[in-house]
This record gives sequence, structure tokens and C-alpha cells, in this order.
Amino acid sequence: MSPLIKALSRILPERQVITDPLRRLAYGTDASFYRLTPEVVAVVESEEEVQAVLQVARAEGHSVTFRAAGTSLSGQAISDSVLVLIGEDLASCEIGPDAATVRVGPGMIGGEVNFRLAPFGRKIGPDPASINACKIGGIAANNASGMCCGTAQNSYRTLAGLRVVLADGAVLDTEDAYSVTRFRQSHAKLVAELQRLGDATRADQALAARIRHKFRIKNTTGYSLNALVDYEDPIDILAHLMIGSEGTLGFISRITYRTVVDDPFKASALVFFPTIEAACQAVIRLKPQPVAAVELLDRPALRSVEDKAGLPPVIRTLGNDAAALLIEVRAGDASVLQQHIDAALAALLGIDTVETVVFSTDAATCEMYWKVRKGTFPSVGAMRRTGTTVIIEDVAFPIESLAAATLDLQALLRQHGYHEAIIFGHALEGNLHFVFTQDFNEASEVARYSRFMDDICKLVIEKYDGSLKAEHGTGRNMAPFVELEWGAQAAGLMRQIKDLFDPDRLLNPGVIINDDPQAHLEHLKPMPAAEDIVDRCIECGFCEPLCPSHRLTLSPRQRIVSWRELSRRSAAGEDAADVEAAFAYYGLDTCAGCGLCSTACPVGIDTGELTRRLRGRGLGSASRQVGQWTVGHFDKMATASRIGLKLGHAVSGVVGEGLISRLSGGTWKRGMPQAGKRPAPRSGHGDPVVYFPACGGRIFGANSPDEATLPEVVMDLLVRAGYAPILPEGFDKLCCGQMLASKGMAEEAEEMANAVAEALLKAADDGHGGAYPVIMDASTCSVRMQKHLAGRIPLYDFHEFAHDALLPRLTIIRKPGPIALHINCSVRRVATDAKLRRLLEACVTEIVEPAGVTCCGFGGDRGFVVPELNAHALRKVHDALPANCCEGVSSNRTCEIGLTAETGRPYRSIAYLLEECSRCEAMAY
Repeated sequence: MSPLIKALSRILPERQVITDPLRRLAYGTDASFYRLTPEVVAVVESEEEVQAVLQVARAEGHSVTFRAAGTSLSGQAISDSVLVLIGEDLASCEIGPDAATVRVGPGMIGGEVNFRLAPFGRKIGPDPASINACKIGGIAANNASGMCCGTAQNSYRTLAGLRVVLADGAVLDTEDAYSVTRFRQSHAKLVAELQRLGDATRADQALAARIRHKFRIKNTTGYSLNALVDYEDPIDILAHLMIGSEGTLGFISRITYRTVVDDPFKASALVFFPTIEAACQAVIRLKPQPVAAVELLDRPALRSVEDKAGLPPVIRTLGNDAAALLIEVRAGDASVLQQHIDAALAALLGIDTVETVVFSTDAATCEMYWKVRKGTFPSVGAMRRTGTTVIIEDVAFPIESLAAATLDLQALLRQHGYHEAIIFGHALEGNLHFVFTQDFNEASEVARYSRFMDDICKLVIEKYDGSLKAEHGTGRNMAPFVELEWGAQAAGLMRQIKDLFDPDRLLNPGVIINDDPQAHLEHLKPMPAAEDIVDRCIECGFCEPLCPSHRLTLSPRQRIVSWRELSRRSAAGEDAADVEAAFAYYGLDTCAGCGLCSTACPVGIDTGELTRRLRGRGLGSASRQVGQWTVGHFDKMATASRIGLKLGHAVSGVVGEGLISRLSGGTWKRGMPQAGKRPAPRSGHGDPVVYFPACGGRIFGANSPDEATLPEVVMDLLVRAGYAPILPEGFDKLCCGQMLASKGMAEEAEEMANAVAEALLKAADDGHGGAYPVIMDASTCSVRMQKHLAGRIPLYDFHEFAHDALLPRLTIIRKPGPIALHINCSVRRVATDAKLRRLLEACVTEIVEPAGVTCCGFGGDRGFVVPELNAHALRKVHDALPANCCEGVSSNRTCEIGLTAETGRPYRSIAYLLEECSRCEAMAY
């Protein structure tokens, strides 16, 4: 163990010092096309721990790089030294009076802050495309913006105050007068130098004018020199220099934003133009109008998404010079919204468009437009050749030069052979993104990229005096070109600022300030072929907040990074022992396989598929034989499981739940359900409906001995609502195969699903060429069979059928609540959560849906095999449930087992609540 790691281990708990090769590799990747493997990853959960780590790093002669979510695109969140990972205890959020301000920690996800502000009709100003994954620390440190915030609502402009830890460990809270007074005394030299730099910069009229001109459009190249001309108080200068400093001047441990209005009324128009010139002429006219966003898409960008459902057919007929603008207007009420629409339409009069401009207020249409716009970037990534990377660069031009600059940029991309490239951007700010694929495996390809970057710099700087980085931060990517953009005087000023705050180059060296002209060509990330189902991954990290194992072991992105490295070593004949053994637990055993990652992934990758494939490859002959036996003898396996549950309860009654749980390694859960039983057929006079009780509800019974089983409850409801339930023939011998699929036994699972399908088709046959509806009572199994039987028979998850068909036939007496709702991952994936919510709303007046809880982590049998996954996935649920919330509902039996065990509250299928609220003898609560 190195002296550095020994020292860190003395100041941090063991779990916060990550030294194993696998996880260091995994954290060596961010969303950029660079990679550095840190010597150690130190997880910090408090400001005091940040100070301690800085002290150790300084004493041991190691640099420090701070990392929040790792969604940055320019290589500013990676290190080969000490990578400091912001922990969850730094994810604080305090909403001020009237929600006019919000004080947040660097570990908060931006979208989560907006979720908490939404009830007040407010949001934070920055709106990067990664807002549902990126964290406040990165948003502020990169001065990230987005489609709507422009330059008026970014972190720099909406900063109300911050708390920062400097390289020497000193802490300044700009909102605390006492802290400011003490800092002025303890750091008098630094404060005086900031005062001098500000005075000198403002006195230099040419330099001050140059700075103001550069920040007239979006600019994140270098430091926020506008702080020196916008503010006179050195404390204000310091605070605003921290914005966009990318962790090179200090660590922002808390920031207070002035929030902005989140208008509830919105309208969007997708407008096609015959030429880029016409589109950019429209942008100039729209600039002074009350429009919230104007997004430009060139013809290749449109071509990349033209087959998306719902888009106007004309998009496929556009000429090669065509372009489009996606325009959005917002307002506080419908009448003002119409005024804004009218103003935008008036501005477009006389400009040549392909079709008449029409704004839509339909939420689904508007959402589709914006999804298509956001889908342009991943569309290129999805089509790239295996082994190449996808690069997204962002530049900004003066808006009056936007048309010419776009054409020049298109020509430059073609000149360098990037024929697949697309251009889109935030047109109101002159901000263009261009996306292309790049192979870094050959020296000639690296040289091509180098020549292209040189020409880009000449185009942006020498011809148009634009910004080389508009909103993605300087990072390593543009550090060699800072002086080219700003000139020697301004670049020298930036070096003075770096020397003032970090004279020993302790903080994130090589980022923003870098004298190596080839720095942007070093530490390029390999993207080797691994598996066809994940080779499209662009390692953006959007998946991570949804993953139940993230921060316990690995996230989906990190699983793919790790498997790529294992695949690369295998292909190269290199030893992989240092990461291969750890990957079995970190990569495979603790993956819930829930597939939620696919819902956030820009290219739709389900990392669970990779996990299942790799689990299957690793199965031994004995495991295969057990799986094959289960296919033909599932009823025997189910019976054995029920016997095991009965024995477990018998032992638990003698020695107690706690002891049996410890002896079983966490397999026996608190509140373990009773043994299930085979449901008996129910006679009913009414509309026939086929009911297939999933095996989870047949094996695991009710939460207590005096409760009915789930199949009994469902059939009671069906009869009560006037349906005649039909149980498929031999149902107790059947299983959809989900349990085997999760273990990687795809063929065996398919055989089981085919048997269920055959039984359901037979039972649903109405004898007249039609089919009775079919319902199942476990969401995971329902979704699996819906996919299997798509287009053959109508198959519903219970909550879908209950919402559509049972509610209209039942008399409901609502309970007051509160009742907790857990929306399991299968429901989220197929987007039927709205029906589940509405079903619950029909039964109860107060609902609690804990924030920060996605998949419960039970993952079929994962909650029994690796109980720490279930505990980790539900770590945030405890604080979110009020004391008077005594029960919860969901729609998957194993999820309910894990939720019951972790919360100490009984979770049941929502069918139980619906049955309770629809009883004829129900009394008002």
C-alpha cells in the first residue's frame, strides 16, 4: 500500500477509499473521449473530508481532480492521481422563501432540484441536455447552459452565493458575513490581488471591451474573466471566477441559485426552410421576440431522424440545402402564450418556408418534437462503426454570422472526410454543436483529427471571432487553444488567476491551463469491440441515476467500460486477472438487470441484456441441468419453495426473524411472506377473462396468515366487477421463464414462455375467431409475455386492466392514506405508470411516491442472493416516508418483499387496496 493510500485510509472510512483496479478503471472514464486511470478514488461525504483529502494530497505530492456525475464532454473529470468523488451526503437541497432561491450541494442532480422546485412553478436557470444525470457541482464548475437558458440564466448570471474550499483548505461562505470578514483577514493577499486584477482589467479599456465582447455570446473557453469587469468587490469576483473554473481553482461545496420561472403553458413549431440562410435569417428576426428556445438542425441532422414516428412526411422530401428550426414559446397563461405565438409568427412573415408555420400546444406533439431534436446526437452514435468514438463539439458564432458560419462548418467537415457529421444547436445564442465519428486506433486517424481541430480553430477564431467552447467547458480538449482564442494578454491574466488560487498546481492540472500544444491528442479513450448489444454505448452516463447498483458496485456505463477493457485484453492476449475476478461480483452478481438504464440511454442500450448474456456464458453444466429440469418440473420446484417458506416461518417462530436472517446471510427477510398455495377455480357469471396467476404470487403468499393470497384477491375483484375468470389449463405447472432468463438461460426461458403462450392462447380462444382478454398479476412477467404474444391476444398487466375495465364497474370508497407507491422498473420501462398512479388515486386521497427511488434492486432473486443490492437501492426511501405512512403498494411480488423488508412497512399488490376499497360492506374512512 502506497503512502498516499495509507494516509487517505487514516482519514476516510474504508468504503470511501477505492483502490481495486476494476473500479479505478471504471471511474477513469467520463463522457469525453479521454481516459486516465486514477491511482485512488476518494469518496468525500463532507466539506471536512474535502479539506482532509486536500491536506493529504498536498503532503504526498499528488494532484486532485473533483468529479460529480462524470457527464462532462471535454475531459475535465478524469485523473491519473487522486480522483475525488462527490458523495451522496453532499446532495443537500434547501428551498428559500417563495422558492425565489435554492441552496444546493454539489452532489444534487440538476433534474432532482427542478423536481423539488416544480410545485412552486420555479426551476434553476441552467438546463443542459444531461440535467437528469449531471450534478450541481458539474453544472456550476462548467457553467453549463442548455437549450433555453442562453447567457442570461446560466450559473454565472443566476449565482446568489456559494461556499468554496480553496486549495489550501480554507473555506469561504460568501453568504455569511462572518466568514467573509475572516477570509478578508486570513487571505488578505489573495483578496488584495483580486482587487488589483479587477481594477487593472477595468482600467484597460481595450481588454475590458474584449472580455465583454467575448461573453456577448456563449463562452466557456478559459476562466470567467467577465467577473473582473462585471464586479468590483473581490469577494464577488472570487465567487464568479469559481463558476466555469472546472475544479481548477477550488471546490464548490454549496451554491445558492436565484431560481427562474417555469412557465406552465408551452407551444412548439417545427419549421422547415429551403436553405440554411433562410433559417438563420429567421433566427435573427426571432432573437428580440418572446421566444424561449430556437434550435437549428441542418439537413444531415434532419436526415438522421426523418424516420421517427410522428414527424411530418415533408421532412423526407427536403432538398440537400434545407434546414429546420424548432421554436418554443412559453407563458404563464394561455392568453399570453397566444400573444407570444403571434409575435413569433409575425417575425417570420416574408421568410421563405417549405410549409406554413403552425405552432402546437399539444403536449405529446411538443414532447415528440423535442425528443427528435435530442435524438440527433445519439442517432450518429448509433450508426458509427464499431471501435470508433462519437465526438460532439460545441462552438459559438455571432448570431449575424450564423448562416455563413454554418455553411463553412459543413464544408470543413466534408473537407476532412466527416461525411456522417450533423450540425444542430441553440441558434438564438449562435451556439452550434457538430457531431461526427472518429477512429483513434490509427495514427493517421489521430492526425486527421488534429488537422481538423486546427482548421476549426482558424474558422471559429480567425474568421468569425467566436467561441471554441460555448457550453461544454474547456477541459483537456481546448486547453491548448485558450491563448489562440483569447490572445496573449487575456491568457496571461488567466495564468495569473491560476497561480493566485493554486500556485502548486494541486487542483486538476492540465485542465484549462495547459502549455502542451498536443494535450488534446493525449490519453485518448479506446473504444474496442466488446458485444454487439453494447458497442453503440457512448459512455455518456445518462443511465447512472436510474441504476440500483450505482455507487454500490458499478453503473451500466461502468459495466460496459469494464467489459470493453476485458474484451480488449482478451483480444490482445493481455492478462486480465486483476479485473476479471472482481467483475464477477461488481459487474454481474450485483446487476439487477432491470433495464431502466435503457429508458435514459440515448441509444436505447439495456445493459441488463449484457449481464444476462455474460451470466449465461459463465454457467456450469450443473447449473444448466438444474435449469433444464426446472423447465419440465416447475410445479415441483414451486412446491419445494412453498415447503421452504413454511419451514422458515416455523424456525423463525422459535429463534426469531433476526437470527434466521443472519444465519441465512440475509436471504430470510423481515416480514417474509407466508407460503403461497395453488388458487382454486372461481365460478362467475359475466364477461369471460383469462387470468394467469404469476408464479411469484403462487409461491409467495400473503404478508400475514390471516390475509388472502394475491390470486384470491384478484379473482374476488374480477367476480365483483362482473367478470368470469378463467384459469389456464395446467397453470400451476407453468412459468413465463423470467427467473431463468435473468440467469442467462435464454433458451430454457424461451421454452417456458412458449408453454405459457400456448396455454393462454388456448384459454383465450372465444370459439368465434376472437380472444378473451388476458391478465397477469406481476408486472415483470406481464411485460415479458406482452412482448412474447404481441399482436396475437390482448394481454394486460393487472393495474392496466383494473384501470381500464374494473374501475368503471366498481364502487370505490377512498381511504385517507398516506399510502406509499413504488412503481417498479417494468412499469417504468413500458410507460404504464400513469395508469398505476390513477388507479391508486381512485383508492386513496394521499399518496407518497418517494423521490430518488427507481428500481428496488430486488431483481427477481438478487434480493435473496445479494441482499446488499436491495438495501442500497432503497437507501433513500426511509427519509422519504412520513411516520404516518404505514403501508405501501406496488405491482410485483418480489419487489414488495424487498420493500417490506427494508422499510418495515407491509407492501402489497395494489389489487389488495382496490379490493378493500370496493367491498360492498366498506365503510367511509
